[in-house]
Amino acid sequence: MDYGSVARSTGAEWIGQAPHEPLERRVRPVLPDKDPFYQPPEGFEHARPGTVLRSRDVELAFLGVIPQKFTATQLLYRTANFQGEPQAGITTVVAPTERSGSKPLPIISYQCAIDAVAARCFPSYALRRGAKAVGAIAQFEFLLVAAALAEGWAVSVPDHEGAQGMWGAPYEPGYHILDGIRAAMNHDTFGVTHESPVGLWGYSGGGLASAWAAEVQDDYAPELNVVGAVLGSPVGDLGHTFRRLNGSIYAGLPALVVAALSHIYPDLDRIISEHATPDGKAMLERIQRMTTAHAMVACAGKDMANMIDRPLEEILLSPEVQHVFDSIKLGTSAPKVPVLIVQAVHDRIISVDDIDALTETYTSGGARVTYHRDLLSEHLLLHPMSAPMTLRWLRDRFAGRPLRTHIKRTKWPTLLNPSTYRGMLTLGKITVKVVTGRRVERAPLSRFDQ
Repeated sequence: MDYGSVARSTGAEWIGQAPHEPLERRVRPVLPDKDPFYQPPEGFEHARPGTVLRSRDVELAFLGVIPQKFTATQLLYRTANFQGEPQAGITTVVAPTERSGSKPLPIISYQCAIDAVAARCFPSYALRRGAKAVGAIAQFEFLLVAAALAEGWAVSVPDHEGAQGMWGAPYEPGYHILDGIRAAMNHDTFGVTHESPVGLWGYSGGGLASAWAAEVQDDYAPELNVVGAVLGSPVGDLGHTFRRLNGSIYAGLPALVVAALSHIYPDLDRIISEHATPDGKAMLERIQRMTTAHAMVACAGKDMANMIDRPLEEILLSPEVQHVFDSIKLGTSAPKVPVLIVQAVHDRIISVDDIDALTETYTSGGARVTYHRDLLSEHLLLHPMSAPMTLRWLRDRFAGRPLRTHIKRTKWPTLLNPSTYRGMLTLGKITVKVVTGRRVERAPLSRFDQ
């Protein structure tokens, strides 16, 4: 794919104004598919990628009910779908209220593990005060957004799955992430400029999205000063993941991917129409309205082999399905930015073998990769336990410190590293402030975990 052509607009430039909606307190948010704010203005397709189409200030709340002592700004901006066609995207941006020093303000794009089709799981809705999004992972990941904010960085939290919740789509997450950063730079109030160092961070489904951004950045948004990308358990090969998780307690995750991808791969949709049983079709329809946790509970142990009229392996080996699996697999190009990959050896959701293979693909392509291959943690535990290491690594990138010798593979676990617990102590203090609705002040984790 020619990423550069995707980044360029065609025809006359969009010259519309980008209206701003001031903060309205204690207003319950409307679901994205019913909220007119998400609808792009006429002619937006002629705007350059990253152009802000409209903006508004919103209240954020932990779990939707504990209001926070800062205001976020949501930006609707021009971006592209996985085929490079114009699309509107949205990101939620939080900037620190206090600045230190005269250097450009760093910005992190934090990718939540949306892992769902339902719009109530999108961060732009789930993070807002009054949101009804029980089971949306983004509501819990807000604690890590707050940790990045405490570092003194601006944070962009994009709806990287797009307006239709295209969980698993290739390329598109990268476009949404990078254009969300462009939009933040184009919005003057944040203090983020084109000289600002940019970091990417995500875990699991968010790690997958971050990896797409790292892979396409050099061609799609080369002007951005991206200094590092943290890819936490970034899935790597969704085809392998489908086979591993189908029929397990995590079967809801591959079912969600199939439900989403059927909307953008006509041949996959045709196979489902021709070979799925009535119960299978009904399940794929229902799951699109569920939050991630709800889908996990509802589909635990379900085997798609029992929902089709042919052997599952025959379906999986068909050219149509193989095309989908091949096109959604990471490794299309080696990132040009330094990368930190974090993966648990005993991960029951994402196979360490797939991440080993992705790491080898990146390093053989010339990428500068540090690979933390954790011996003791598992999927859910490693995300918070690796946060101190992640934030320290990102701070080094923002400070322009040279990379140490690349570590392609290490088994030294975070659970045995004293600096982890010093950092976790600070993260715990930030968590207490978030849970009690107190102001999150500048308190970098990396200051305590050297």
